[in-house]
Amino acid sequence: MNPSFVAIVGPTGSGKSALALFLAEQLRGEIINCDSLQLYRHFDIGTAKVTAAEQHGIPHHLIDILDPNDLATAGDYARLAREKLHEIIARGRLPIVAGGTGFYLRALTDGLFAGPRRDDELRVRLTANEQKRPGFLHRFLRRYDPHSAARIHPNDKNKLTRACEVCLLTRQRMSALHAQGAERLEGYTSVQLGLDPPREELYVRLNERSRAMFTHGLIEEVRRILEMGYPPEAKPFESLGYKQALQCARGEMSLEEAIANTQMQTRRYAKRQWTWFKRDNRVTWIPGFGHLLQVQQKALQTLAEKEIPGLKKM
Repeated sequence: MNPSFVAIVGPTGSGKSALALFLAEQLRGEIINCDSLQLYRHFDIGTAKVTAAEQHGIPHHLIDILDPNDLATAGDYARLAREKLHEIIARGRLPIVAGGTGFYLRALTDGLFAGPRRDDELRVRLTANEQKRPGFLHRFLRRYDPHSAARIHPNDKNKLTRACEVCLLTRQRMSALHAQGAERLEGYTSVQLGLDPPREELYVRLNERSRAMFTHGLIEEVRRILEMGYPPEAKPFESLGYKQALQCARGEMSLEEAIANTQMQTRRYAKRQWTWFKRDNRVTWIPGFGHLLQVQQKALQTLAEKEIPGLKKM
């Protein structure tokens, strides 16, 4: 039988970390982060990182491994995460992948197509065109690769930039390159658990969490990172909360405007995550938040039914 690992997915704020910790304690597991922003050092408050005390001695991997001005691709993540899977299983423990960056999880499980390397000069030009004519990237992609344009949200500038970059560098549609196949993860059995809390309850929690980030020092954290010498153009500053906190620190946005904008954008992000993961029929959905006992017990039952090692059928 192939070695197994568990992946916990779902929208931001649904309690993925809480469920991952519970399962790790029950099943002698180790946790592999699958949140793209938690890879970066110093970005703590806005990423809801689990603190050392909250980890309860459970090993956590791929957290705080990059400096803010480093770049990480989905391919980089897949390589590192696959190495961690192998190491954890070699220790006789259960890998638990937890996080909401769906593209990173897909890169881990399904692999990526062999696309061209980043072209920073081209990206600067694409970004400049988007700033001058908002919507340029999506219009370009609709013309040259309508299939990819239909899959990528018009507001997802990172994915749009990459898709346009691939089209221009290869003179092929990115969707056609994807169709040529990728190096899938072989030799493992995975179980993907999705947390599906009531939407309105989640939105209330996200609103509260967004406000709490600012009251607990998010702007001060941003200032500290800048004082370390990292540029405001560093990739993590583009993320939810940090983008607004940076604008607030510069005097471009009031505190209440920053909080309200973060709340709105976070709700929209959660909705996009739901849409992404709901398209994957490998996910077994569990209603509720990950910290709830009934959800945790349902997760254990599901893993037992999937014959994850260390569990008897319930």
